[in-house]
Amino acid sequence: MNEALIARVIHAFYERVGADPLIGPIFHGKIAPDEWPAHLEIITNFWSSLLLGTKRYQGRPLAKHLMLGRLRDEHFLRWLFHFRSTVEAHVPAELAPAFIMRAERIANSFRMGIAFHHGEDTVGLQPLAAPPAGAATPKR
Repeated sequence: MNEALIARVIHAFYERVGADPLIGPIFHGKIAPDEWPAHLEIITNFWSSLLLGTKRYQGRPLAKHLMLGRLRDEHFLRWLFHFRSTVEAHVPAELAPAFIMRAERIANSFRMGIAFHHGEDTVGLQPLAAPPAGAATPKR
């Protein structure tokens, strides 16, 4: 695991996300075209902190996502689908679970935080898992 691998995954992932008809508009609605390089650097730093312990990211990611509007399970499932697909295409099999497991934790943590922020009952909220890359794109 190294910085180059993390950067490759993040850049490839956001190419997929940007082209997605469900979640692409969410990102493009908040990130201007000239802001993408800075955004990708921030996200790469975030993942570097998670996977390598570099501590280069010091932000508050949930707060940023609360400003995106009401994200629902279908958004998180699509995000996880693209993340897993990207990881499986770019990461050696023995390293892939480290990425995917953290992505699932992040998605579920954000779901919980967003639901709580909106005053929803979170007791029965079941965890989402990254759909297999070979599966059809989730429509949920």
